Amino acid sequence: MRIEIDIDKKTLIGAAAGAAITILIVVVMYGIFGGGGGQQEQQAGGPAVENISPETNQPLPTLDNSGGGAEEDFPEEEQVQEDKQKNEDFEPFAASQQPPDIAIPDGDGKIACPEATVTVTNADELTEALAAAEPGAVIFMEPGEYQGHFVAATKGTKDQPIFVCGSRDAIIDGGGVKEGYAFHLNEVDYWRLIGFTVRHAQKGVMADKTNFSVVQDLDVNHIGDEGIHFRNFSSDNIAQYNIIWGTGLRKDKYGEGVYFGTAESNWATFSGGQMDKSDRNIARGNVIRATAEAIDIKEGTSDGKIIGNIFDGSTITGDGHNDSWVDVKGNGYLIERNTGRGSPADGFQTHKIINGWGTGNTFRLNIIDLGGSGGFGINDTAGGNTIACDNEVTGGPLTKKSECS
Repeated sequence: MRIEIDIDKKTLIGAAAGAAITILIVVVMYGIFGGGGGQQEQQAGGPAVENISPETNQPLPTLDNSGGGAEEDFPEEEQVQEDKQKNEDFEPFAASQQPPDIAIPDGDGKIACPEATVTVTNADELTEALAAAEPGAVIFMEPGEYQGHFVAATKGTKDQPIFVCGSRDAIIDGGGVKEGYAFHLNEVDYWRLIGFTVRHAQKGVMADKTNFSVVQDLDVNHIGDEGIHFRNFSSDNIAQYNIIWGTGLRKDKYGEGVYFGTAESNWATFSGGQMDKSDRNIARGNVIRATAEAIDIKEGTSDGKIIGNIFDGSTITGDGHNDSWVDVKGNGYLIERNTGRGSPADGFQTHKIINGWGTGNTFRLNIIDLGGSGGFGINDTAGGNTIACDNEVTGGPLTKKSECS
């Protein structure tokens, strides 16, 4: 019995020793080939193991479903141009035409500039003054040329609007008719731009998400596309007593004088895919000679006024896109006491671009000289609009059916 027991003890001791050796070998091999000491492995020349686990405290990437689109025309191209302009001289300005020989009307609602709180003499000073502007600021531009593209980005208030003023000899020059916005009202309220000249840019004055602002008595000329544009939910603004001419020098079909809203085809780009409700804007007492419509009112906008303007249609291209002074695709506008002469076709038009729009507008007391164009004084293609009999027309009939109310 003792011999059998001793043999069993030796067997057990041997088995335990073998197991211990086996465990030791496994531990050593794991440390060499599969352990977590990655840095020691790489330093020792061993193979690096890629870490595919996510980093801690880092959110997973998500798609942007905000629906917001580009806020500029061809933003990448414009940004390249902006950067280039910071390092190179602008294209020298050379006048290609003369302004219309028409006096700007005198009327109600004009605003006077208060005493200046800051005076600027060059582009750098103007840029700094705009960046530092607070409610109540009055920036006065001394005569001179201000080369660049200028941006207003601080909101004024009803009691303390922000002014930028100057004479016609204070000239904002955008550096070329393919080059950005000369003056951009960018998401601001209660600004007043008064008296100076804006020229030589792709677009003259552009307002995005801007409200209760006034563009008055500017000379806007030699512009690549449109002169003054209120878009992207810009409401309750006024463009008044300006002279706008020499538009459309980049592309004549985009050379509107004053433009309200955004075309339905561009809502995805400029208004986040939504109808651009730029409402209750006013164009009053302007003199406009443009290559496209003097005033273009887009679908989705409503309740504005077009009052007492003078339209010179002698440069409208008549290329099938532009054949009237005013094209109304919005609703509820009052169009009265305007005077126009010379048109490729009609004086005023309405259009239905989307259902329910281009209607409920009123035309009255307008003076229309078609010059024998073969068109109509007011061509109401949309229907549902009021055309008063006190509109005066020469050189053609007032409407297609010679009806008025």
